[in-house]
Amino acid sequence: MNTLHEKTQKRFTEPCIITIFGATGDLTARKLIPAIYELLKEGLLPSQFVCIGFARRVKTDQEFRQEMRLAIQEFSRSKPLDQELWAHFENHLFYHEAAFPELEGYHRLKKTLQELDIKFGTKGNRIFYLATPPSYFPLICDNLKKSDLIYDEDDASPWSRVIIEKPFGHDFPSASNLQKSLLLSLKEDQIYRIDHWLGKETVQNLLVFRFANSIFESLWNNRYIDHIQVTVAEDLGIGTRGLFWEETGLLRDIVQNHVMQLLSLIAMEPPVTLDAEAIRNEKVKVLQAMRPLTPENIIRAQYASGIIHEQEVLSYREEKSVDPLSSVETYCALKLHIDNWRWADVPFYIRAGKRLPKKTTEVAIIFKNPPSILFQQDAAKNSPNVLVLRIQPDESISLKMHCKVPGLTHALQPVKMDFKYGSYFGMTPPEAYERLIYDAIMGDSTLFASQDEVLLSWKLFSPVLDLWKEQKSDALFTYPAGSWGPKEADDLLERDGKKWRVV
Repeated sequence: MNTLHEKTQKRFTEPCIITIFGATGDLTARKLIPAIYELLKEGLLPSQFVCIGFARRVKTDQEFRQEMRLAIQEFSRSKPLDQELWAHFENHLFYHEAAFPELEGYHRLKKTLQELDIKFGTKGNRIFYLATPPSYFPLICDNLKKSDLIYDEDDASPWSRVIIEKPFGHDFPSASNLQKSLLLSLKEDQIYRIDHWLGKETVQNLLVFRFANSIFESLWNNRYIDHIQVTVAEDLGIGTRGLFWEETGLLRDIVQNHVMQLLSLIAMEPPVTLDAEAIRNEKVKVLQAMRPLTPENIIRAQYASGIIHEQEVLSYREEKSVDPLSSVETYCALKLHIDNWRWADVPFYIRAGKRLPKKTTEVAIIFKNPPSILFQQDAAKNSPNVLVLRIQPDESISLKMHCKVPGLTHALQPVKMDFKYGSYFGMTPPEAYERLIYDAIMGDSTLFASQDEVLLSWKLFSPVLDLWKEQKSDALFTYPAGSWGPKEADDLLERDGKKWRVV
């Protein structure tokens, strides 16, 4: 049986070449190259490694290296730049100029990779990171396969793996078609669908928190938990992403992937082992048990003009590249039910939105009140015990409980116990992409979404998206920028006798 100790201790990286498609894009500069640099700094990369950027822009190796040096200086979590480490890193960093549809460019890439295998001892192991628009995924994988850069062997050396960024499809039919297209070139165990939320420290710690602490796991059910709230708040608007947002919306961008992955980890049963397949199987069971959404249990809204951080901001429809009559949602609130023994009659409330008062992501587990026989003060009745798992910005865990106020009375007061990763361990947690790229090199798919997870999530939300497509824009609620959403989102909880938590 694979224990957590074994999983964390017995992890040896193999030599490999990482090829990033879309190497001149923002994701490569802001996240991927800084993450690879940090892995090297922490001694988690094999000594025989190479990183290649693949893009169509004309660029020399030296120009690409200089751009990545500036990106590391600006975006890596450890500063200042380690000059000695960079001198080593840049000698392993290369650029390959080719257009994604150009098959000849892949043949040239194959020749380059073979030469680098000899020079750096990378043994033919390959990771291909697709930091591109999703429309290119099947094309790139098809060309990789035609160029013999994707291997057929099962559990053999050398190996080849493909990391795919979200979104994986636009709805259930498109996700199904994309999966079928990819399986023409790849086996399922070669596909790593990345969701950077799963690389965050608090999310990773969920398994330890739940299953290594009997004090919490014994309470993790409908006997003790009243309801669960998930909040994903952004104070920023859509910025320059108007065209993207008009095609996507918040339900697709945040809820269908990030939130559902998080929710499945919170609600899953204990896996029999910590192997990827065992954990994924339990997450899939959660998604299979979710009750179909009904229109009255989901609220969509769009931000109007308002004030955030003492500055006036535009409405969504006034943003650049946005349709003045747009019906695209920037806010969602919904109620979900998981129909199984553990979670029967426990509602899961989710709210996510842009242009809210602050940036924060948290899960709040609200416990049931004890019978009000001994302590009937309002403080106890109206302020239940709450366990909060904060994902960002400051990763932490807090527990609110009741204590007696010092003195001659029996007055109660809520108090909070806080655990913060940064202050307790005295270090900045690794960025999510560091963990996920490392796991891909290790061949550990635990923190990557399986095809069943993705398709079941789309199956849940596609009927809602189809309904919204038929509705006019005047069916959309609005909320002032800087508020916590429309009144209708409050009504969603109030009709159940509950309120959104103040965050």
